[in-house]
Amino acid sequence: MYNWISALADLQTQGEPCVLVTIIEELGSTPRNAGSKMVVSATQAFDTIGGGHLEYKAMQIARDMLAAGKQATHLQRFSLGASLGQCCGGATVLLFEPMGQVQAQIAVFGAGHVGRALVPLLASLPCRVRWIDSREQEFPEQIPPGVRKIVSEEPVDEIDNLPAGSYCIVMTHNHQLDLELTAALLKRNDFTYFGLIGSKTKRVKFEHRLRDRGFDAETLQRMRCPMGLGEVKGKLPVEIAISIAGEIIATYNAHFGQPSASAEPIAKLLPVSRRSQAAN
Repeated sequence: MYNWISALADLQTQGEPCVLVTIIEELGSTPRNAGSKMVVSATQAFDTIGGGHLEYKAMQIARDMLAAGKQATHLQRFSLGASLGQCCGGATVLLFEPMGQVQAQIAVFGAGHVGRALVPLLASLPCRVRWIDSREQEFPEQIPPGVRKIVSEEPVDEIDNLPAGSYCIVMTHNHQLDLELTAALLKRNDFTYFGLIGSKTKRVKFEHRLRDRGFDAETLQRMRCPMGLGEVKGKLPVEIAISIAGEIIATYNAHFGQPSASAEPIAKLLPVSRRSQAAN
């Protein structure tokens, strides 16, 4: 059987959240072994805590925790008897430990210099990353674990595939493509965060063109441009990448677990960067 240690390592490498279930205590005459563990993901279970209805209930609880995005550990006592299909009395105490809970689904459009500096940083966070560009040659040979490389001739089409509440970062090599991506993201308007690389001048130009397309001021305010923490100075790709990653962390720490519709615009939480960003 695929043991829980190997399963936990593989799921964490893949960036897939799971719950580690452990038998903490056995009370009474029961056939289970304290210390037994199993790992439960949204679709699979690995190893066993003894099978039966108790294991089935534990899997249900673990998946409910994953669906709710719970990160706190949870202890639960089960009285063994008719309710759990047991023929004997006693009780079992289980510990549920969420592992690798994903805090952000991130889409990075652009595999240029800043993108190549940023994506490894994001991959080291509790996030899943879609990395999208039309130019396959721009991607590095080694893609970090937890990152899905998407080579698309029409990057704008990928926006339809993003989960609601995504964190979206636009930094392509083409200003017109940046504009089309921006318009498509603002039209959906169900993201948690949207950052566009560029200067204040670029923002002014884009806002003018987007107003011509019918976007109102409130919607445009949700666009973060320039993006990144103003306190992190510098124009090197890695400096810009660290600034953007810091803003992502600040945003998901503020908003994780909240519906995207109720989240305040990031502009209300963070100061506008005073640093112009060179498009990569």
